[in-house]
Amino acid sequence: MRYEFSVLGPDVQKRLDLFLLGQGIPYSRSQLKKWIDSGRVSVNGQSSKSGYRLKEGDFLELVPEDPIPLMLRPEVIPLTVLFEDQDVLVLDKPAGLVVHPAPGNYSGTLVQALLYHCQDLSGIGGVLRPGIVHRLDKDTSGLMVVAKNDRAHQQLIRQFQGGMVVKEYQALVWGGPLHPQGRIEKPIGRHPVQRKKMALNDIHGKPALTEWRLLERFPQGISHLSLGLKTGRTHQIRVHLSSQGWPIVGDPLYGGIRNIPAKGESPWVEGLKALSRQMLHACRLAFPHPVKGINLDFQSAVPTDMSDFIQLLKTT
Repeated sequence: MRYEFSVLGPDVQKRLDLFLLGQGIPYSRSQLKKWIDSGRVSVNGQSSKSGYRLKEGDFLELVPEDPIPLMLRPEVIPLTVLFEDQDVLVLDKPAGLVVHPAPGNYSGTLVQALLYHCQDLSGIGGVLRPGIVHRLDKDTSGLMVVAKNDRAHQQLIRQFQGGMVVKEYQALVWGGPLHPQGRIEKPIGRHPVQRKKMALNDIHGKPALTEWRLLERFPQGISHLSLGLKTGRTHQIRVHLSSQGWPIVGDPLYGGIRNIPAKGESPWVEGLKALSRQMLHACRLAFPHPVKGINLDFQSAVPTDMSDFIQLLKTT
């Protein structure tokens, strides 16, 4: 693919890299700078520098480097896509789907599903892959946004880091708060002993803020919470709620598995035993489109396993 541009009056004296960034091509400023430095951008047939100031009538050519194929095989895995254009894709991830390939899960992941689904990936950092800006744990369901090109990827990263993205969850927890709403602001870092876990860490942890609101308290000792994630630390909600003594129902890593007496079982106990994952769902995701700037806002109802269990708690 080759891009050609002619410089007209309004663009005179613009920097070369900023001019290219404003032409609507799907690459970030850092990627364009790499190609300028490597000679893939010419001005009037000659290589140039990122800071070159354009002149009237300059003729520019950009020859992007072909992205390196990711050494993963695309796989046909059904996806629930709520929105898609040339820059981003928003999907509703089911529980049980791993996002990234890792030991024990080298196939059947979201990345491989996206490689099959997306026929217009232009490369992230020079690699032909989808841009995973944030992730959900394997057993957490709900909304995710994925970048399809380098420019959208870099902008989404800035939006997440700058607190411009609204992330809301719903969870069922053991116990629960006595007040209608509140916040948990405690730093999170790696667990000092257990490698798979995160933990509160005042010395080496990163700042983490979770806001919560009580939706309903059930007599079985379970509460239904709405959660606002203001930062994006690994396992943040699971760690924060567990630290309050409210582990997520069904979460084996942070204390959400409880032994229920076998005698006198009621339907809700049977429902509890049938749960195969933690009761955590990403129900809302809102952010400015990383290229077009329009506000996007998506919502997802809690999946059947969670809604059915809530109904059992209400009626038994």
